[in-house]
Amino acid sequence: MAFFDIVFDIPSDQSFTYKIDEKGEAASGKRAMVPFGRRECLGYIIAERETAPDGVKEESVKKIRRVVDSERIFDKNDIEIARWMAGFYLCGTGQALAAMIPSGRRMTVPSLPGSDEDDEPSLKISEEQEAALNAITSPLPAPCSLLPANKLPPMFYLYGITGSGKTEVFLRAAQHIMNAGKSVIYLVPEISLTHQTAEVIGKRFGSQAATLHSGMSPSKRFAEWMRIRKGDAPIVVGPRSAVFAPVPNLGLIIIDEEHDSSYKSGNTPRYHARQIAIRRCSQEGARLVMGSATPSAEAWKLMTDGNIKRLDLSRRLSGGKIPEIKPVSLTKTEGCLTKELKDEIRLTAQMGRQTILFMNRRGFAHFYQCPSCGWEQTCRRCSVSLTWHKSRGRCICHYCGYTEAPPKSCPNCGSVEAGYRGFGIEMIEEEVRRTFPDLRLRRADADTAGKKSASATGGMSPDGNPASTGNHASNLEETLALFKAGLIDILIGTQMVAKGLNFQGVRLVGVVFADTGLHLPDFRAAERTFSLIVQVAGRAGRYFPDGKVIVQTLRMEDPAITRSCALDVTGFFNAELNQRRALNFPPYSRLIRFTIRSKDEKRADTAIKRLASLAKPLLPGGADTLGPAECPIGIINNNFRRQFILRSASMGAIHAAARELLARYEKGKDSKTYLEVDVDPVSML
Repeated sequence: MAFFDIVFDIPSDQSFTYKIDEKGEAASGKRAMVPFGRRECLGYIIAERETAPDGVKEESVKKIRRVVDSERIFDKNDIEIARWMAGFYLCGTGQALAAMIPSGRRMTVPSLPGSDEDDEPSLKISEEQEAALNAITSPLPAPCSLLPANKLPPMFYLYGITGSGKTEVFLRAAQHIMNAGKSVIYLVPEISLTHQTAEVIGKRFGSQAATLHSGMSPSKRFAEWMRIRKGDAPIVVGPRSAVFAPVPNLGLIIIDEEHDSSYKSGNTPRYHARQIAIRRCSQEGARLVMGSATPSAEAWKLMTDGNIKRLDLSRRLSGGKIPEIKPVSLTKTEGCLTKELKDEIRLTAQMGRQTILFMNRRGFAHFYQCPSCGWEQTCRRCSVSLTWHKSRGRCICHYCGYTEAPPKSCPNCGSVEAGYRGFGIEMIEEEVRRTFPDLRLRRADADTAGKKSASATGGMSPDGNPASTGNHASNLEETLALFKAGLIDILIGTQMVAKGLNFQGVRLVGVVFADTGLHLPDFRAAERTFSLIVQVAGRAGRYFPDGKVIVQTLRMEDPAITRSCALDVTGFFNAELNQRRALNFPPYSRLIRFTIRSKDEKRADTAIKRLASLAKPLLPGGADTLGPAECPIGIINNNFRRQFILRSASMGAIHAAARELLARYEKGKDSKTYLEVDVDPVSML
């Protein structure tokens, strides 16, 4: 009789053994419904055995009720990656497999549209592009087919200013790998970028390409997964989770915009796509290529240390030049737009060109406050201010979704002067419409991205202009298509328009308020602000030599502002890394963050103190701790949040301590508290 080891989507690394099902369909690599406790649960079959485990009687082993899949949906490489993730990210193997494999059942789904053009592009590449391509595609050293698990694979970094042709190098490297009979995974950070990159890849590779992202229905995503597994799509494009694509004979992983924080998962397992890519390339004998105009601090240090080969692209192609970037003070400005920015918008429109206005804050106003007594409207479930969304007539919490109407007078002192303070993207839209009523305008943010188009005519009003985004917001993909076609004069957007997008008509970019991220209590705040400004500035003047960027700020002397406006990437990272070294923060140390949350504040405090006391005797020399303390956002959705951080120059030193700490903590755990573990955290909020 055959027996099978099955894991579940639970925080346990233990596998459970079951007998073969009645139909005999069970096999390693399939999913199955089995009795688990008092329930029937979906499990992942990871191994087959001829006998029951030692000490277990065969008759006591439960039988598999039903096998879900007609064919294997994961293989031994997937199981190996899942086991590695469970070990490194301190989660269950079943949790890792659940994050890797899409749910749903198989159905037919069309591939990406092909092109009438030849696969090989006729575009001539620059000498820098050709040198980078040759480095990436050069034969690897002899014993590089399968590397030891702890050995870094061949890694390259395409470091170039925005508009320098990184995408063309990526695509040609992909073509080279595919010509050799191998497969490629192409990662992008945002779903909005997935659409644009998928379109480019579809034109280049046609039916050979597949897309994987969370915006697809489960059945479509599963169908693509199976098409990829069969080898029908040797190039796969998608955001973070596409790193798990089951391509046969992996030859190359590309990570575009490597610096982007969305490559880190916010849910268990809290993996980073870059770390998974490195592991897969080591395991399967592939090479890794990353790229960005603003590398992460970790990647910059690896390049400096020689662990990643840096490949430079120093000039813009397509006739563009580095835009003029000018910081402008907001100190004496009424409203959202300075005179300098208004003048440039008007000039840009007169030239028949386009403007992008960037504001990384949703809603109309950042908070609702009384100027008389200082009362501020905060979320009843979270320790954050509510954001005033004028279009909805509600104040909304961006953490838990709680909403309420703004008060007509201050509940604390009765003043009728209470009102919104600080500005968000809706306020900018209103001011721009009022200031430039003759210009065509659209907004692109999380509030408009998923909504239906404004009219049955593709979002166009009867007079041929793009319909208003006020209460009839348009779909993001449609908005970007209209902007690309020149049917929109001003595009107002959050960070979803700040990177990767390529529009010929854009002359001007306005960063309406550059300081938003600098206020956050996170050691990466300056890095994120610098990167965002450089990235959004890169949308200007990509095809013409007269690009202009206006950066509005209240912090004219802040290094993140001054160096981003000077496009001084080297100067910024030299200063930033010196500061990180002095403070012993990554990349000069490794962190493991433990977050306790509970509906009961005292239970949260007791649990985090117990965790800290258990940790102290386990820490090796050279390791230290931060906390225990309240999280920067102390309450989210009525859960009190406390944190405790292990820190060391070596991950190995604290990883073993963390594993033992979790084992000891679980023995006396309070069932009314929840523990989150984040290895190499990206956000500290």
